[in-house]
Amino acid sequence: MLKSHDRTLSLPSIMKPIIRTLSLGQLVNLVDWAAAEGWNPGLDDAAMLQAADPEGFIGAFAGNEMVAGISAVAYGSDFGFVGLYICRPDMRGKGYGKAVWTAGIERLAGRTIGLDGVEAQRANYESKGFRPVYETIRYSGRPTALPSGIRRPRMVTARMVPDIIAYDALCFPAPRDSFLRRWLQPPHHAVAMIASQATAGYAVARACRSGFKVGPLFADDMRTALELLEDLAATCKGGDLNIDVPATQSDFIAALEAAGFSATFSTTRMYKGPPPRLDTNRMFGVTTLELG
Repeated sequence: MLKSHDRTLSLPSIMKPIIRTLSLGQLVNLVDWAAAEGWNPGLDDAAMLQAADPEGFIGAFAGNEMVAGISAVAYGSDFGFVGLYICRPDMRGKGYGKAVWTAGIERLAGRTIGLDGVEAQRANYESKGFRPVYETIRYSGRPTALPSGIRRPRMVTARMVPDIIAYDALCFPAPRDSFLRRWLQPPHHAVAMIASQATAGYAVARACRSGFKVGPLFADDMRTALELLEDLAATCKGGDLNIDVPATQSDFIAALEAAGFSATFSTTRMYKGPPPRLDTNRMFGVTTLELG
């Protein structure tokens, strides 16, 4: 997706782009661009996302001004993910977006690369070698009638994190320990379901510019997923909950709609290279559209 936002500056019409890794402050600016485009990022996303791969956020600069950016996060040597692909509107059509895209893809060379693309950009991504695998639908709302569970999720503590990291490996294509150790911390709300002294699922909610986003939501079954979501709904007051659900989870989607959620947005998960093998039955909500 190629979008952008920033004030117009008096720069030369065409200046050779300088490609470099973004500082945290520059990543904050990129996340602000995403907010201006209506992507509703989390309030603390810049620092949280950077934990996944500090070198994985790249900007194109005209002089000292950032004019385009992308996340190109490497998860080990076999998998990577691109997102946050934005070019400033006043600098479109001048090659800056293409330059930062090329830099991101080159950084992830040799890996399977994933992205979540909107329908309008699907053909563009297919022309670059990406292939669709499944649709993700964003459901938003304040649940009014989630099925109440007998079991109660637990707030995630540091002691639980190693088991959650092991569980996450069932649902995500590559290890992401550093990211999860940050993502599971406050101010995020992280809960896990423990059954027979083992992790049966976990979920995280984060405050956004509007409401909250839930992700990931990984669980052994739909009952556990709904119990985790119910607990987060009780904790996260003041605004809608938003969750990006794989379209294959038809029973879970039906439960969300019955509870008052509505479909508001959709993307397509696409991969360049062999698609990873995952336990998709456990995937009820993706982590983020920026990092997979």
